[in-house]
Amino acid sequence: MNSQDQELSGEISITPKGVGYFTLPGSEEKRGGKRRSPLSELEIQPHRVNRALNGDTVVVRKIKDKQFDRPQGEVVRIEKRAKTAFVGTVEKFRGKTVCVPDDRKFYSSIDLASSKIVPNLGDKVQVRITRWDEGKDPQGEIMEVIGRKGAHDTEMRSIVLEKGFATAFPEEVEQEAAKVQKTEFPASNEEIAKRRDFRNTLTMTIDPLDAKDFDDALSFEVLPNGHYEIGVHIADVSHYVREGNALDREALKRGCSVYLVDRTIPMLPEILSNGICSLNPNEDRLTFSAVFEMDDHAKVYSTWIGKTIIHSNKRYTYEEAQNSIMTKTGEHEKELTILNNIAKKLSAERFRKGSIDFEKDEVKFELDKNGKPIRVYRKQRFDAHKLVEDFMLLANKAVAEFIHEENKKHDRKHGAFIYRIHDAPDPERILDLSIFIKALGFELESHDGKVSAKAIKRLLDSVTGTPHESLIKTAAIRSMAKAIYSTKNIGHFGLAFEHYAHFTSPIRRYPDLLVQRVLYKTLEKQAIGNHEYARYEKMAEHSTEQEIKAAEAERSSIKYKQVEYMQDKIGQIFEGTITGVTEWGIYIEENETKCEGMVKLRDLQDDYYVLNEKTYSLVGEKHKKTYTLGSVVKFKITGADLERKVLDYALVK
Repeated sequence: MNSQDQELSGEISITPKGVGYFTLPGSEEKRGGKRRSPLSELEIQPHRVNRALNGDTVVVRKIKDKQFDRPQGEVVRIEKRAKTAFVGTVEKFRGKTVCVPDDRKFYSSIDLASSKIVPNLGDKVQVRITRWDEGKDPQGEIMEVIGRKGAHDTEMRSIVLEKGFATAFPEEVEQEAAKVQKTEFPASNEEIAKRRDFRNTLTMTIDPLDAKDFDDALSFEVLPNGHYEIGVHIADVSHYVREGNALDREALKRGCSVYLVDRTIPMLPEILSNGICSLNPNEDRLTFSAVFEMDDHAKVYSTWIGKTIIHSNKRYTYEEAQNSIMTKTGEHEKELTILNNIAKKLSAERFRKGSIDFEKDEVKFELDKNGKPIRVYRKQRFDAHKLVEDFMLLANKAVAEFIHEENKKHDRKHGAFIYRIHDAPDPERILDLSIFIKALGFELESHDGKVSAKAIKRLLDSVTGTPHESLIKTAAIRSMAKAIYSTKNIGHFGLAFEHYAHFTSPIRRYPDLLVQRVLYKTLEKQAIGNHEYARYEKMAEHSTEQEIKAAEAERSSIKYKQVEYMQDKIGQIFEGTITGVTEWGIYIEENETKCEGMVKLRDLQDDYYVLNEKTYSLVGEKHKKTYTLGSVVKFKITGADLERKVLDYALVK
C-alpha cells in the first residue's frame, strides 16, 4: 500500500487556531526513547481536520503537501469523541444565538437555534452537540443553564462541568446511598464479630481545619515489651460500595473527588463521604487497617492487615496537633510526640534510600461572602502534616508488598491489582539536565541518561541553600515522568519504593477502593482470575485520566481566583521568580501569592531574545542579557483577563 494511502488511528491534538497534530505510531515520548520531533507527527490544517476536536480518536491519512517541512495529513473520519458536552457563554453572533465555548481549543461557536431551553445573553450554559454538518457550525442543545457569567458560583461550577464531572448525583445513586445508610449502619454485631476491635485503643484523626471527610486515623498503644502498636486505619468504603451497584458505577465514572478553592465535588454522596464512611470522632466506624509493631527507631517488627472497627477519640486539625507537639501540652501530647519522632525516622530512612522531596508551595484563599478573594497566602507545612504522610506511605507500601508476596506465593504472574507507579525519567531529558547543571557548577551522577533516585536526591541536597536551589529543583521536576495507576508494577521512582499502591483515601479515590476489594479477596483466599486483569487495567487507565482532569480543574479554579485577586492591582510592582521560558515569553510567579503571569517576548524591546531549551533561558543576541528559569525579577501587572484566566506582566528594572 502507498504510504500516502495508509490510514492510521489515534488521538488528535487541536490548537486554538484549529490546527491539528497527530503523533505517528512508534514516535511517542517513552522511556529510553527520543523526544518528539516535527517529523514524528502529522500537521493537519484547519480545513482538513473534518470537524475533529481536541482529544478525539480519529483516523488520519498522510498527504503529499508539506508546510515548513512539516508532514501534512487529513482526518478521514472521527472514531470517538473525547466529549460531546461543553461549557460556554451565550452570545449573539451574526444574528444567531450561539454558545462560545470556554475551551479555547474548540475552534467554533455552537448554534443554539434548535435548543429547547431559551437562555439569556451572558448566561453560562452546558451544551451537548446534537448535529454537525460539513461546512456549518455545530448545533447544540442546552443541558443546563449554569448562571450569570462572572458570578462566583457560576464560574466554579463551570470549571467542574467543563472537565466532565457532574456537580450532583443521579437520583438512583442518592437513593442507594440512603438505603445503604439505613440497612448497613450502624454495623451489626455479626459484622463487628468478623473484625479486629480497636474501639478501646487510643485513636485520632489529623486533618485540615476545613476537612469534612476523614479517610484515615492513627491508633497508638504501648505493648508490654516496650514496643508500640501503631494502626493506620482507613475507612472501609468497600463494605458499603459493593462491586457493580449504582454507587460503584458512579464512583468509577468520577474516579476521584475534585477539590476547588471553595468546595469539594465528592466521588461519593455526602451520606457516605461525610457520614457513615467518614471516621468522625466519638463514633464507631468500620475500617480496613495496616497495624505495625514498631520501636522508637521506626523499625517494623511485624505487620498485620485486615478489617477492623475503631472509635476515634479525638479529631485534631494540623494546627492543633502541631501546637501540642511544639508546646508539649494537650490531652495526647505524649503519644503525638512519639508518633512524630517515629515519623521523622521513617522519613529519614526513606530519603536515605533515595526518595525525592519535591515539595512545592500551595496557596489558599480567603473569600468574602460573594466569593471574591480578599487574601491569597501560602499553605503552611507542619511536622503534623509530615507525620500523617509518613504513616500513610508506610501503609500504602505495606499493602502493595503484601499483595506482591501473595501473588508470588501462589505463582500468579498477573494478579489483578492497581499499583501507583512512577517511571524513571527519560534519558534524553536527564542528559539535558546534566549538561545544564554542570554549567552551574553541580554534578548529577548518570550513565547515558540513566539515573537513580538516590543520585537526584544527592543533587537536590547539594543545591539546598544555594542561589540556584529554586532553578535546579524546578528543572529536575520537569525532567520527571508522571505517576500513574497501572496493573503492571514497575515501582515508584520518586519514592524509591519497589512496590507501592494507593490504599489510604478510598472516600476520594477509586483506585483505593479497588485495592480494598483485592485485599479482602486475598485475605479470604479468594482467587482473582486472569480474566480480571484486563478489566483492572482499563479501570487504572480511566482513574489516571480522571485524576488528571481533577487536577486541571483544581488548577483552573486557583488560576481564576488569582487573576480575580490581581485585577485591582494593575500597575503595582511585585517581586517574582521565573517559572518558565518559551519562544513567546517569560512566565513569572509572584513570590507570596504564587500568581503566575507572562511577559510577552514581543514586549522586550531592548534586544532580540532567543530561546535556549537546554539551559532553560532566553538570551539576548546583541547584549547577551539572559533570563533563566529560577531567576528573581521585579515586574508590574499590566493586564488581568478573567475570562481567559491570564495575567500580563512587564519587567521592571
